Amino acid sequence: MSVLDRMSALLPDTAGVSENGHLTLGGCDVVQLAAEFGTPLYVFDEATLRQTCAEYRRAFSQSYGDVIVIYAAKAFINRALAMIIKEEGLGLDVVSGGELSIARSVDFPVEKVYFHGNNKLREEIELAISCRVGRIVVDNLYELPLVNEVAKEAGIIQDILIRLNPGIDAHTHRHVATGVIDSKFGLPIALGQAEEAVVKAMSSSNLRLIGLHVHLGSLIFAAEPYQEAIRIVFQFAAEMREGHGLDFREFSPGGGFAIQYTRDAPAQGVAYYAGAIAEAVQSSSKELGMQLPRLVVEPGRAIVGRSGVAVYRAGATKDIPGVRRYVSVDGGMADNIRPALYGSSYEALVANKVTEDEVEQVSIAGKFCESGDILVKDVEVPRVVPGDTVVIPVAGAYCLSLASNYNASLKPAIALVKEGKARLIRRRESYDDLMRCDLV
Repeated sequence: MSVLDRMSALLPDTAGVSENGHLTLGGCDVVQLAAEFGTPLYVFDEATLRQTCAEYRRAFSQSYGDVIVIYAAKAFINRALAMIIKEEGLGLDVVSGGELSIARSVDFPVEKVYFHGNNKLREEIELAISCRVGRIVVDNLYELPLVNEVAKEAGIIQDILIRLNPGIDAHTHRHVATGVIDSKFGLPIALGQAEEAVVKAMSSSNLRLIGLHVHLGSLIFAAEPYQEAIRIVFQFAAEMREGHGLDFREFSPGGGFAIQYTRDAPAQGVAYYAGAIAEAVQSSSKELGMQLPRLVVEPGRAIVGRSGVAVYRAGATKDIPGVRRYVSVDGGMADNIRPALYGSSYEALVANKVTEDEVEQVSIAGKFCESGDILVKDVEVPRVVPGDTVVIPVAGAYCLSLASNYNASLKPAIALVKEGKARLIRRRESYDDLMRCDLV
């Protein structure tokens, strides 16, 4: 079985092999891309990105009908990506004034923008309301009067959702679990704060409460946590309808759908999540005598993860007999902190040796001054020598959005490939960029 066959679930749809045995993406030779644009380099395959957007729209529309898919920009956003998301008909979930500003810069339809966050700054709320975002998702009791005050000053009625905390453990990493009671996100149903928020929202002069929202976390492999959360939220909505006259018109189960990062950890496809969520919403609505609300789903990682790969240049190697062989690359935790932060696992391949069968076990190390800067531990690849082009698949989500300038390093360039052509959608930073904001 070839490397591409073994990696087919991880690589972008257009992955192939050139006549000289190099990995290709979008019809472009990855080794040549590394030579042209330098490394570290992130490469996004436009065809895979657009196809994934279409799959999410199609699967949820077929399962439910009245649904909007909004992309969670925190996974990664820049102007070129925002344009593609816009062209594919998705909405946008933003969590900062910066993400909102990127959306505005490409004339993203603001009525399809949902503004999230557990501590929105007043200036961010003012920006969101001034440009008439579709929804503000209120996360806590502190925020309710603040949003109402800003909306009143602007002379508008702002549509809101309230983010609930259903007290559900989705069995994911503790750093990305957001539906448990002990979380900074959402208003707990069990403790009475959610009901208090509903009452206050409905009595606010310039807020229109149109629905409820939950988000259980990230990398959720099973549908059962979503279904359990839906039952809890719909029961709560029915009680709020009876007790306070809540008009429950919109519901979001959030996102967090798992994707596959390694060959031994497959994930379910979008149809699995769409079917399970739609069934739970429909059955809960019927059981409680409620009209079906509009469904809002918020995939981020699941949209962009597999379309992106990280490309590095191999440098120093270190052999520790009987222990491990390290291969160091010219990137690491400054452009992908996920392994150090979450213990995340990846695969790797050598772009200029994808047809070679002999392999050895190595660990891919970053260049930064931290012992924890290991990108991939104990992976089998052809023997790597300095100058080889090392590729890590499924790097489209959260690598670049969490990137830093640690060790005063330069954030990498990003290339978008399509039908044999590549273009930069973000240039590599320069040393001048590092010091541009400094004052002496």
